Amino acid sequence: MEMPSETAYPAHWEADVVLRDGGTARIRPMTPADAGRLVSFYEHVSDESKYYRFFAPYPRLSDKDVRRFTHHDYVDRVGLAMTVGGEIIATVRYDRIGADGRAAAGTGADEAEVAFLVQDTHQGRGVASALLEHIAAVARERGIRRFAAEVLPQNGKMIKVFMDAGFTQRRSFEDGAVRLTLDLEPTERSLAVQRGREQRAEARSVQRLLAPGSVAVVGAGREVGGVGRSVLRNLLAGGYRGRTYAVNAAFPPGTTEIDGVPAARAVADLPGPVDLAVVAVPAERVPEVVTDCGEHGVQGLVVLSAGYAESGAEGRARQRDLVRGARTYGMRIIGPNAFGIVNTADGVRLNASLAPAPPARGRIGLFTQSGAIGIALLSGLHRRGAGLSSFISAGNRADVSGNDFLQYGFEDPDTDVVLMYLESIGNPRKFTRLARRTAAAKPVVVVKGARHSGSMPQGHAVPVTRIPDATVSALLRQAGVLRADTVTELVDAGLLLAGQPLPAGPRVAIVGNSESLGLLTYDACLTEGLRPLPPRDLTTSATAEDFRAGLAAALHDPECDAVVITAIPRVGTEAPTAGGALAAALREAAAAAPAKPVAVVYVEIGGLAEALSAAASTAPAQPPVPQPPAEAPEEAASPVAAGAPAPHAGPPPAPAPAPKEPRIPAYPAAERAARALSVAAAYARWRHEAAEPGRVPEYDDIEEAAAGALIARVLAASDRPQGTALTEADSRALLGHYGIRVLGTRPAQDADEAVRAARAVGYPVALKTTAPHLRHRADLGGVRLGLGDEAQLRAAYRDLTTALGAPAELRPVVQAMAPRGVDTVVRATLDPAAGAVLSFGLAGPPSELLGDLGHRLIPTTDRDAAELIRSIRTAPLLFGWRGADPVDTDALTELLLRVSRLVDDHPEIVSLTLDPVVVATGGLTVLDAHTRLAPPPALDDLGPRRLPEY
Repeated sequence: MEMPSETAYPAHWEADVVLRDGGTARIRPMTPADAGRLVSFYEHVSDESKYYRFFAPYPRLSDKDVRRFTHHDYVDRVGLAMTVGGEIIATVRYDRIGADGRAAAGTGADEAEVAFLVQDTHQGRGVASALLEHIAAVARERGIRRFAAEVLPQNGKMIKVFMDAGFTQRRSFEDGAVRLTLDLEPTERSLAVQRGREQRAEARSVQRLLAPGSVAVVGAGREVGGVGRSVLRNLLAGGYRGRTYAVNAAFPPGTTEIDGVPAARAVADLPGPVDLAVVAVPAERVPEVVTDCGEHGVQGLVVLSAGYAESGAEGRARQRDLVRGARTYGMRIIGPNAFGIVNTADGVRLNASLAPAPPARGRIGLFTQSGAIGIALLSGLHRRGAGLSSFISAGNRADVSGNDFLQYGFEDPDTDVVLMYLESIGNPRKFTRLARRTAAAKPVVVVKGARHSGSMPQGHAVPVTRIPDATVSALLRQAGVLRADTVTELVDAGLLLAGQPLPAGPRVAIVGNSESLGLLTYDACLTEGLRPLPPRDLTTSATAEDFRAGLAAALHDPECDAVVITAIPRVGTEAPTAGGALAAALREAAAAAPAKPVAVVYVEIGGLAEALSAAASTAPAQPPVPQPPAEAPEEAASPVAAGAPAPHAGPPPAPAPAPKEPRIPAYPAAERAARALSVAAAYARWRHEAAEPGRVPEYDDIEEAAAGALIARVLAASDRPQGTALTEADSRALLGHYGIRVLGTRPAQDADEAVRAARAVGYPVALKTTAPHLRHRADLGGVRLGLGDEAQLRAAYRDLTTALGAPAELRPVVQAMAPRGVDTVVRATLDPAAGAVLSFGLAGPPSELLGDLGHRLIPTTDRDAAELIRSIRTAPLLFGWRGADPVDTDALTELLLRVSRLVDDHPEIVSLTLDPVVVATGGLTVLDAHTRLAPPPALDDLGPRRLPEY
């Protein structure tokens, strides 16, 4: 049969993916130019794998085979290749077939045969699973709904790939082969499988960077000083457990050692494998270093070099080339313009950073996009006696991002709290999804920089989201992320969350030896939404034993959930409350009742904070470990614990777990302690609520197909690719298909027509303009309410047109009066980065002037909708404020859920506004609706997994 002519090369199918072992690979469409690479690839495939693919011995490809596998129309015949280092390591191909199993063309045939071939050395890396995700997405785009595959029974690996994909499938045995049919429509299970694989792969890719078996510092200078030599010195001083190398092209010929470590002029000249390269050379020399590292099998790069996207257009191009070059070889990048990375696990002890003194070992994971902020955070944590499990300063975050760190932090057994300083969020939808999952297991605290500038830092070439920071904050809160406004608050909250249990509620006992400091703490707790109990004053003569007894009594009081100790120096010469004595007393009391958090507010008590933090101090530093032998054999790639070096290293000592002894955080101001406690209380409340997330209810009266047909009709008739607004009638009809009734209006182009309209709907009526510049502007006189008869209506019409303009300009309408209630507004918007967002507030000044709006991601559960209503500051007006009758919030909840379902079912709805929605004591009335349609944007978080390309 005649095949369709070849279409343009589909560049949007290209993608970088992270494989199971943490390495990266490129997926792209096959082209005729791949003929030579395909032949070379096939020569490296074992006879057994060839037999499994072709069901017969097939030692080599004929010229006809090569042409068939490299020439595609990208519609009915599609082939994808996975490459590493420019060479093909795997292929997948589909051919469209008809009902008779023969080759077919066109969307009338919606089934295709699919087949894979993976080079033996790359089997077990999740290659076929990643290719299946991408070829399935391509097939759906081309109108194919099912894949058919025939697999030999002994090819268990391939059968498992299909069976584990999560698609709805059927299996049969025909003519000695297993026949599998997969329905390609994504299912809840297939999406869960895809995200589970993504999580494990991305976590592993970060783990390979943080726990390398060997490190090469490229750019380590001959003289002491300089960036590269400083990193080398810090690696050695920190007692790194793996093998260390120094590389510098300027070393004199014959140089074999620097600072006691093997040295060479190029990575290729080193005597052993390298897992991680720290690059500290001028930006113009980085490309040759990347190639050198890639050819040597380096797994990851930390690029300290500057001169990239932060320096302008030329630097942005250089940064894109850097990422492309590294990913070509399967390497991930931290940076460029990075400060470095730290892993304090005993089996690693990696300080590949510019920080001369590594942080103490602890249970806080820290990620920052700014080197300067990273320095400040490390310094602040060090002063407070806090320890870290890991630290990444990502610089321009051209590759490894906060999302990757969340993936790692979720799995890392040595991390109890994740702290993050972010200046940009490249994929907010994915970030909130990952943060929600991580926050269900451990706290995630974020400081967001660049909140109000309206632009990203120059070095962060990420898509710009249109949603304001207030909306982002609300979505992060929904995901369980704890927002801090400053880096000081970030440290304060991190110390409490890492060292103390979560409070069961907001009740706070205050115990101390200063009435004034106790009152300040009481006020600070009220300001932060806590419920402080009356302070207990121990008097200024209180001894350390008095503090111990007071704390013990408060901790055993069932009426409190947390305790704040306030302490000032004791008047007198003996000063038993100073430093170690008071710390020991407080620790003793806290250890006897560990179920409640304790914080200390102190004023001028020397050594107290240090003595309290000593409860979680680590063991004394051990001497540096001798270099492992260069000829250590490479092990097979497999997941390893976070505290163990990657496979290239020799056998490390068994890693000891990071210490978990409780520490009591101390704060020099009452406000800071109260703020930290409020963060912990909010997190505890979110954890409790997240255990029962609610459900998305079903409604029997929803007509999804009819709504879809209306949307398709409108978009087909529109010639505006950027979208089109629905007419009032279409908008009312669309909402009606989802059980949302909009109160109709009747046009009134003159007073007589207004009277006829009023008679039709019945008095009393409202007269209002629909001109865009006057819509909802009651303050300008564009809305006249409660017109009870013809005389009032005619007078209002005359006043309206006299004051505001001719009827043709005003476009007046008449509408029946709704029952009295509270005017609210409901909005739904589709952001390409964040996804669909549902918003709610009171109509008019509260939402427009004060920005009092709540936000939730769509799809919204019944619990989300109920919380959304209560999240706005003006919510008391809905619940009987000052003796008023409460309105029907159940009806409002149902409206929010129906809007959420409508927008979730039809992503072509890019904007929907119901304003106003009058909520009465019984029921509600939607008075106006505006809907905008557009072809739905591609949402990165819903397609096959891929690394972002900035």
